[in-house]
Amino acid sequence: MATLDQKSPNVLLQNLCCKITGKSEADVALQFQYAVRVIGSNYAPTIERDEFLVSEKIKKELLKQRREADAALFSELHRKLQTQGVLKHRWSILYLLLSLCEDPRKPSNRVPVCSYGALLAQGLPRDVHSTTFYYARPQSLPLSYPERSATAHNSSMATSGIGSMGAFTINGPGPTPPSLLTGPGPQAVGESMRGSHLAWTLPVSSSPSGAAAAPRPPSGPSSSPAPRLPQRPRRDGDGSAEIGEAALVRDILYVFQGIDGKFIKMCSPENCYKIDSKVPLCKSLRDTSSRLAELGWLHNKIRKYTDSHSLDRAFGLVGQSFCAALHQELKEYYRLLSVLHAQLQVEDDQGVNMSVDNSLTLKRLLVWTYDPKIRLKTLAALVDYCQGRKGGELASAVHAYEKTGDPHMRALIQHILGLVSNPILNFLYRWIYDGELEDTYHEFFVASDPAVKTDRLWHDKYSLRKSMIPSFITMDQARKVLLIGKSINFLHQVCHDRTPPGKIMPASKSTDSPKDAAVLFTDLEGAFQSKIDAAYFETSKYLLDVLNKNYQLLEHLQAMRRYLLLGQGDFIRHLMDLLKPELVRAATTLYQHNLTGILETAVRATNAQFDSPEILKRLDVRLLEVSPGDTGWDVFSLDYHVEGPIATVFTRECMSHYLRVFNFLWRAKRMEYILTDIWKGQMCNSKLLKSMPELSGVLHQCHLLASEMVHFIHQMQYYVTFEVLECSWDELWNKVLQAQDLDHIIAAHDVFLDTIISRCLLDVNNRSLLNQLRAVFDQIIEFQNAQDTLYRSALEELQLRIQFEDKKRQREEMGEWGVTAEQEAEENRRVQEFKDTIPKMCSQLRLLTHFYQGIVQEFLRLLMTCSDESLQFLSFRLDFNEHYKARDPRLRPSLGATRGRRSSNI
Repeated sequence: MATLDQKSPNVLLQNLCCKITGKSEADVALQFQYAVRVIGSNYAPTIERDEFLVSEKIKKELLKQRREADAALFSELHRKLQTQGVLKHRWSILYLLLSLCEDPRKPSNRVPVCSYGALLAQGLPRDVHSTTFYYARPQSLPLSYPERSATAHNSSMATSGIGSMGAFTINGPGPTPPSLLTGPGPQAVGESMRGSHLAWTLPVSSSPSGAAAAPRPPSGPSSSPAPRLPQRPRRDGDGSAEIGEAALVRDILYVFQGIDGKFIKMCSPENCYKIDSKVPLCKSLRDTSSRLAELGWLHNKIRKYTDSHSLDRAFGLVGQSFCAALHQELKEYYRLLSVLHAQLQVEDDQGVNMSVDNSLTLKRLLVWTYDPKIRLKTLAALVDYCQGRKGGELASAVHAYEKTGDPHMRALIQHILGLVSNPILNFLYRWIYDGELEDTYHEFFVASDPAVKTDRLWHDKYSLRKSMIPSFITMDQARKVLLIGKSINFLHQVCHDRTPPGKIMPASKSTDSPKDAAVLFTDLEGAFQSKIDAAYFETSKYLLDVLNKNYQLLEHLQAMRRYLLLGQGDFIRHLMDLLKPELVRAATTLYQHNLTGILETAVRATNAQFDSPEILKRLDVRLLEVSPGDTGWDVFSLDYHVEGPIATVFTRECMSHYLRVFNFLWRAKRMEYILTDIWKGQMCNSKLLKSMPELSGVLHQCHLLASEMVHFIHQMQYYVTFEVLECSWDELWNKVLQAQDLDHIIAAHDVFLDTIISRCLLDVNNRSLLNQLRAVFDQIIEFQNAQDTLYRSALEELQLRIQFEDKKRQREEMGEWGVTAEQEAEENRRVQEFKDTIPKMCSQLRLLTHFYQGIVQEFLRLLMTCSDESLQFLSFRLDFNEHYKARDPRLRPSLGATRGRRSSNI
C-alpha cells in the first residue's frame, strides 16, 4: 500500500497533537479527532459582530488605564481606517486587538485552560459547522445516535459541506457513544434527534487504552448488564487466503483521496480504480468496493482540473473563482475523510475491544458517501462541460447546469454561480458607473481596441464579445451595458466633458459578496434590469443633451438638409445665377477662391445670412476630380466641414453619401435651370420670328420637345423633392427627437441616407436607371445647344433682312430705286441659302427627339420592372397620357406584369 505523504495535513496534525501532549501516536487518537473537528468548523466568538461596539470597548479600556491620549489617537486612527477601506474585515482586527489588551492576571469568566492537553480535551459544540449550505438525504433510514449533550438543542444544522451528511445505520440502533473527555460520560437523551453531523455520529471510544465500550443505555424501567461485545479483527488482515472487509475499508479511504491502496489501484488504460483480479475476494465485496472507488475517480477528476488551472493566470478571475468554488466543495469532502480516518485510527487502537456494530464497513461507507457522491458527480460533469471555457462563457456553462429539477443540486450550482459571476458583476459595475474596463484576460463581454483613434471611438473602439455574454444576460441588456460605458468614455475623451460619472447618475456600490451577485443575476427582470435601465437612460440623456446644447447637433443636421440637399431654395437659385458665367468655362480654368467669394455673396444676398455663424463657417466650395472635357458644372460641389463630436454622426462615409446626393440634385437642378432658359428663349423669340413663316415648323417641333422635357424634369423634381427628400426627412426628424441614445440617432441617419441613395437611383441596383437618366440630361443639354444655334442663325437672318429692308426704304425716301437687280438677286440667294438650312435643322431636331424619346421609353421600361413601388408610380406619372406607351409596345406587357406582381404581393 502506498505510504502516506509525510507532509499531508493529517500526518502534520497528528504530529502536532503528539508534540503538544507529549504522548505517542496511539495515545492521541481522541485529541486528534477533536483537532480535526476544530479545524473543519467556523468557530467564532459568541458576541455580536459590531465594529462600533468593539472600538468603544477598546477606548473604554484605554480610559480605565488613564491613557486618554492613546484613546484619542486610537479614535483618529480608526476613523482614517474606515475612510480608506484598506482592510476588508476590520471587526476581526479590532476584536483581536481587544483580546490582546486584556490582562491575563485578571480573573476571567472563560473556561480555564491549564495545559495544551486540557485544551485539546475540551469538546466542540455540536452546532458548529463549516458552511450554511447543506442538504440532507431523505430520511429513509433512522438515525441511531442521540445527542452528545442534553444542552445541545439543535438537531440539524444546515451545512453545504460534502462531509456534512446525516448518519444512517445499517443494522438498526446502536449504542450511545460516550464523551470525548475521559471520565464519566454525559447522560443520554431519551429520544434520538435527526440530522446530526457525521463527525458526531461516528462511534468513538472513551478510553485510548482499549477498554471496553460503554454499555447501551437502559430502554425500560430496569436494565440488565450489557452482553460481552464480540471480538473484531485488526485492519491489517490475518494473512488468510481471502481479503477481509476491514482491509478493504482502509484501501477505500486512501482511494477516496486519490491514493492507490494495497489492493485497489488506478488502472490507467481504463481510467478507473480496479481491484487486481488475482486478489481473492468475494463478488459482493468486489462490487461494493468498485462502487465506492468511483468517489476517488470523481475526486481525481475535479482535483486535476483545479490543479491545472489554479496557477494559470491567463484563466482569468472568473476561472479562478470557479476553482475557488471547487476548492470549497473539496474542502468539505476532505472534512468527511478526516473524520473517517480518525474513526479508523480509533478502531485500530482499540483493536479487539471495538464493537462490530460501531465499526466502519463498506455498507456504512456506501450510506455515508451517498450524498457526497452525488455532489462530486455534479461537479465532475460541470468540470467536463467547462473545459476550454473562460470568462462569461464559463459563467454560461455553470448557469446551464442550474436548470435541474433537484433542489439540492440547484442550490449547489447557484452557490457556485454566485462565486463565478462575482467578477463579472465587478467588471460590469466598473464599466457602467466609471467607464473603466480593466479586463486583462479578456473575460468580460465588452471588448476594447486600444489601436482605434479618438475620432472612431464610438464606432470601432468598443464592441461586444458575443461568446462572452453570459446566458443569464440578454442581448438587449448587453447592448445597453455597452452603450453606458461607451457613452461615459465618449463624454470624457471626445466631448471633453469633465463631469464626474457620479453626478451623471447615482452610482451603486460594487458587490463584495458572491451572494449579492447570485441574487442579482437570478432577478434579471427585476433588480438587475432596473439598475441597467437607470444607468442607460441617465447616461444617454446626458450625452444627447451635451451634443444638442454644446455642439448643436440638430442645427447641423438641418444645415445638411438646407445646403447639401438643396432645401434652401432662394440660396440655391441665386448661387446658380451667380455661378453660371464661371461654370460654363472649362473645369481647368476655375479657381476655388473665386468660387468661394461667389458663395459668400450668395449667402449675404439670401436668407442664408440669418443662419448661425458656426454653421456658415463650415460651408465651403469643393472641386471634384477633373476629367478631359469637363466644364465647371461637372466638378462644382458644396462641402460642409465637420469635426469633433458631431463627426461621430456625420462620418466620412456619410459625407461621401451627401456629396453623391448633392451632385445628383445639383445636376437635376441644372436641368431645370436650362429648361427655364429654353422656355424664356422660346417666349421671347416667338414674336420676333413671326415674320419668318418658314421657321414655324421647326419652332413648333422645338416647343413640343421642350414640353416633353419640362414635363419629365418637373415630375422627376417632384418625385425627388417630395416623395424622397421630404418624406425621408420627416421620418428622420421624428426618430431623432424620439431617440434614447446616440446609436438610435446614428442608425436613423444611416437609414435616411440609404433611403435617399436608393430612391435617387444612386445605388448599385439602379445603375442602369441612373445611366438612362444621365442620358436624358445629356439630351436636354444637346437640345439647348441645338435651339441656341437655331435661334442664333434665325436672329442673324432676321437682322440681315431688317437691314436690307431699311436700306431699301432709305433709298426710296431719297427718290432712288430701292434695290438694283443685282442686290435683289443677291438677297434672294442668301435667303434661299437660309431656307436650305431649315430642313437640316428639322432633321437634327427629329433625330434629337427620336433619341430622347427612345431613352425615356427605356427609362420607363426599367422603372416598371423595379421592385420599389415609388419608382413604379413615377413611371405612371411620367407617362400619364400613355404617350410613350402608344409608341413602344414593350411598355404594355410590363405594365400588366407589374400589376400582376403587385396583386400577388398583396
